[in-house]
Amino acid sequence: MHSRLHNSTRRVAVGLVAASALLAAGCSSSKSASAPAGSGTASTTTAASSAAAFPATITAKNGAVKLAAEPKKIVSLSPSATEDLFAIGAGSQVTAVDDQSDYPASAPKSALSGYKPNAEAIAKYNPDLVVVADDSSQIVEQLGKLNVPVLWFDAPNTLDDAYSQITELGAATGHTTAATTEVATMKQQITAAIAATKKPATPLKYYYEVGTPGNYSATSKTFIGSIFAQFGLTDIADPADKTGGGYPQLSDEYLVTAAPDLIFLADTKCCQQTSATVAARPGWSAIPAVKNAAKGTVVGMDDDIASRWGPRLVDLVQQISKAVNQAQG
Repeated sequence: MHSRLHNSTRRVAVGLVAASALLAAGCSSSKSASAPAGSGTASTTTAASSAAAFPATITAKNGAVKLAAEPKKIVSLSPSATEDLFAIGAGSQVTAVDDQSDYPASAPKSALSGYKPNAEAIAKYNPDLVVVADDSSQIVEQLGKLNVPVLWFDAPNTLDDAYSQITELGAATGHTTAATTEVATMKQQITAAIAATKKPATPLKYYYEVGTPGNYSATSKTFIGSIFAQFGLTDIADPADKTGGGYPQLSDEYLVTAAPDLIFLADTKCCQQTSATVAARPGWSAIPAVKNAAKGTVVGMDDDIASRWGPRLVDLVQQISKAVNQAQG
């Protein structure tokens, strides 16, 4: 998703059922034991620190994965994992990343697809570890038959899940200390941003747009929704999610009636959405966020940052904090 979360969420918007399935993260066909129910991410590991921690057993979505030695040829098919790996100092061990992993710029981008991974194409890189964000193509099982260890880290449900994935990648690559430091820094910066945000007397309502055209949004049950919830914001998409899938499509009439105070656009790069394009939509000029757009209440977000769950979550949280403060004058 995408990024893979938001790319995932965006695919939800444009291909709702399929992407929702990805977000739900189906069952692994790995040879490894299944992760605990409800586990959308990694949980524990037996590794302790650095190279001395190997062999290590890492727990991911596809269960316990044993790594005999520190991996030297990592293939990342997850833009979020790619960002994690480079942030914790494992970048030099990364041999190839998928075609959506565009950050950092030094990442060895390849033609490999994370959406439809091909085991033979991956195997050409002779990896000793592959990280994926999706197993809808049964890539975990396919690589398992080639004796290639795979860590499946799908879209998290909470910030703690995202932190856990970074920690697990640190243990998996011999960078436990750096991963721990990275998580601590993220927590400090995110906590500070939330603490610096003014608390309105009445909770502000917001609309998070992840699909254009179509007015698709994300509810507070989703990962991105859990972040917005930390600011005490009210998600107008929640009442419209009749199926509980987390990504309802809203009508123009619904949005005008819901009257959000803030609009966040997570489809600016892909779909060229801006404050001006939103204002031009029929009837939207009556929405408070559009009326007050001069105060920064219609927020254009970086699609990639808004859809990934790596270190740049700090940037996302800081942008939300700034918007909430601006909305209150």
